[in-house]
Amino acid sequence: MYCFQCQETAKNSGCTVRGVCGKPESTANLQDLLIYILKGIAVWGVKADELGVLRKFDGLFVAQGLFATITNANWDDGRFVKLIGEAVTVRDDVRDRFKAAYKAKNGSEFDGSVHDCATWNGPVSAYAEKALSVGILATENEDVRSLRELLVIGLKGIAAYGDHAAVLGYEDLGIYRFFMEALESTTRDLSVDEMVALVMKAGDYAVKTMALLDKANTETYGNPEITEVNLGVRGNPAILISGHDLRDMEELLKQTEGTGVDVYTHGEMLPAHYYPAFKKYDNFVGNYGNSWWLQNDEFEAFNGAILMTTNCLVPLKSNNTYKDRLFTTGMTGYPDVVHIPDREDGKPKDFSAVIEKAKACPAPKELETGKIVGGFAHNQVMALADKVVEAVKSGAIKRFVVMAGCDGRHKSRDYYTQVAQALPKDTVILTAGCAKYRYNKLDLGDIGGIPRVLDAGQCNDSYSLAVIALKLKEAFGLSDINELPISYDIAWYEQKAVAVLLALLFLGVKDIRLGPTIPGFLSPNVAKVLVDNFGIKGIDTVESDVAAIMAGK
Repeated sequence: MYCFQCQETAKNSGCTVRGVCGKPESTANLQDLLIYILKGIAVWGVKADELGVLRKFDGLFVAQGLFATITNANWDDGRFVKLIGEAVTVRDDVRDRFKAAYKAKNGSEFDGSVHDCATWNGPVSAYAEKALSVGILATENEDVRSLRELLVIGLKGIAAYGDHAAVLGYEDLGIYRFFMEALESTTRDLSVDEMVALVMKAGDYAVKTMALLDKANTETYGNPEITEVNLGVRGNPAILISGHDLRDMEELLKQTEGTGVDVYTHGEMLPAHYYPAFKKYDNFVGNYGNSWWLQNDEFEAFNGAILMTTNCLVPLKSNNTYKDRLFTTGMTGYPDVVHIPDREDGKPKDFSAVIEKAKACPAPKELETGKIVGGFAHNQVMALADKVVEAVKSGAIKRFVVMAGCDGRHKSRDYYTQVAQALPKDTVILTAGCAKYRYNKLDLGDIGGIPRVLDAGQCNDSYSLAVIALKLKEAFGLSDINELPISYDIAWYEQKAVAVLLALLFLGVKDIRLGPTIPGFLSPNVAKVLVDNFGIKGIDTVESDVAAIMAGK
């Protein structure tokens, strides 16, 4: 195996025996083979699109396939074998549609050459051997490999957001076309300029996809609003729901209503509390625990049923007591864990097995008490715009610091807690994603009633932070987003954070601090391009970075 897609990658270079995340070699290789076949779909997909026979289903399948390979999403080799088989079927269907359309248009059979990924059709017994020859290291040139993988890794994040939107019925064929264009490009020898242009185009489509998901979420569940979220527990049996899928959240709440089973959020599902549509459920109690990497201990303490809707599922310890009450759904999977099937014929998922398991379990063990406040997405912040602008003009707010992104288990991430504590009291932290768990429970106070930590929501709600910045630029009559009193100190872990980074670069944001390490998939030359063109920099000491932030550097 060779995997370097997440921040934990061994020696900030690449995992070669077993992923630091816990991913086995067999799973890594199957993921490589799946991506290879997805590239084959893209080869035919680009051609099919030229003749008008590309379907949304083709693009959605590619998105879901990419999504399944995100760090901490799917650990089930059997599911990957099945996905590879389905990918071959989809690829061949796209090929046949293109060839039929080509013949209808030209009166002759298509006889052009295509990449091996568009034709390979080996048996399951050949998967392991084939995977070894098509992985990341199949691209020998370090800089070409770096640019191709930066593009694919960014696509994985965009794909996750695109799938979330599609679950709610919001799709854009243009986004799916870009998946085809981008993946197909990695099968050809392009110039460095062409590859860099595609990476920047991925940033454009990251913005488009996050905007689509924002529209899907807000039109379906209402605009997030300022909300106090309970951190304690009640004495009822309960279900803990984690991940990002709000439709799963909705259907679970409907099916548990009146059953005597409470529902708590965990990790990235915390922002579900901010949406008006979910506030009517009396059994929607609060948030339990912290960030994803603490789940082994927190899932043990919860006692009840646990539903993982998307990624952020870590390997279970051998002495765990919760495997028999853990459930997965969507693109998430784990060996020998019950998987809740996808919806069919427009009907909701059936969570009855989760509910029955919860009823047979004791109530959660209380970890903490109190409340935290969130719900500061762009619509809510813009409702406070006059107050915010006045606070800036009066000098009450000297600087905004965007500390969005991912959390992780490494000790180096204490940096973000310490920065939050060290920032002067006239600064406001804008956050989204699980990075907030490093400081969202600190007592940092407020500025004239404006909390010093404004939580916009999930990682995809980093789009909200971009909208807020653009609206503030407009309110202050500035011509460049970089003229605002805003600094960016972003934590990253997995591929959705890379998509957010590319989105910020596309929007013209410069001088982003990125930590706790610069991505290992960036070769020295590619890293230099990002530094020279966008001012991306690594983190330093807390003291020096806070001083630089306050100086606008």
